Amino acid sequence: MSPDDPEDRPEPAPEPASPRPQRQDFGEPDIPMPTAQRTLDRQRVRDARTNLDLDLGRIKRRKRYGLLLTIVTVLFVAFVLAPVTWVGAYLFFDPPSNVLMMQRAAEGQTIRHYAVPINRMSPHIIRAVIAAEDANFCAHDGFDVEAIQDAMESNARGERTRGASTISQQVAKNLFLWPDRSWVRKGFETYFTALIEFMWPKRRIMEAYLNIAEWGDGNFGIEAAARARFGVSAADLTPLQAARLAAVLPSPNRWRADQPGPYVRRRAATIVQRAQVVRNEGLAGCVLALDRAPSR
Repeated sequence: MSPDDPEDRPEPAPEPASPRPQRQDFGEPDIPMPTAQRTLDRQRVRDARTNLDLDLGRIKRRKRYGLLLTIVTVLFVAFVLAPVTWVGAYLFFDPPSNVLMMQRAAEGQTIRHYAVPINRMSPHIIRAVIAAEDANFCAHDGFDVEAIQDAMESNARGERTRGASTISQQVAKNLFLWPDRSWVRKGFETYFTALIEFMWPKRRIMEAYLNIAEWGDGNFGIEAAARARFGVSAADLTPLQAARLAAVLPSPNRWRADQPGPYVRRRAATIVQRAQVVRNEGLAGCVLALDRAPSR
């Protein structure tokens, strides 16, 4: 056999099999997430919660600011614009009624109320009212400090209680407010008095006062009172009639001007004398041109 015979050649050794690659299972739950990735995810969650809290805080603050702005606006309208508009409107016309008239009507009284311009009122009633109710009417700005001090001293001595309300204050409470004795109403009275004094001339204040004052038995305003008590118009009142009407103003449902008792008679006589002083000293000059004090 020849050495070159292929049959005599040794068979080549088989090549070793290559190792079979192992499969990686990426879905295995036991493979931990890298620490940096977990930290980043937690930070993102915290940031999202922080941003949400900030957004909710902004929304709540906006709601609070909106509510506060609404309250301030309502208060501004209620306590500034509305009273100013109200007082400004009554500068030009007289109201047909007020709270006290409605209260008396509810009590069963027949209301008689006739508003007349001040040039149709006797000058005697203007002087009498100033003499009886507010001697410094033309001099003060709605509040008579001297009268307040005198009233406090008088009350401290235990003497008969005397008021210190000016005609302007009485217009404020009778025309714009309700009958009551409270600090709340007193505060409103002060505010309306200041508005009246600022926006109205003294002549208009006196006119409004004499047109809404109560004179008893459902009579409101000097025209109704003059007709009911003396059968005359407000323009025709005599000094004594005017003094008697002014004398009963503090308690018009208790005293009568046409049937005066001893106290009203004495008070009316005093008012007649004081009214003459008012005329001579020009204390009604801000209302009556003919009473203006001569320049010195």
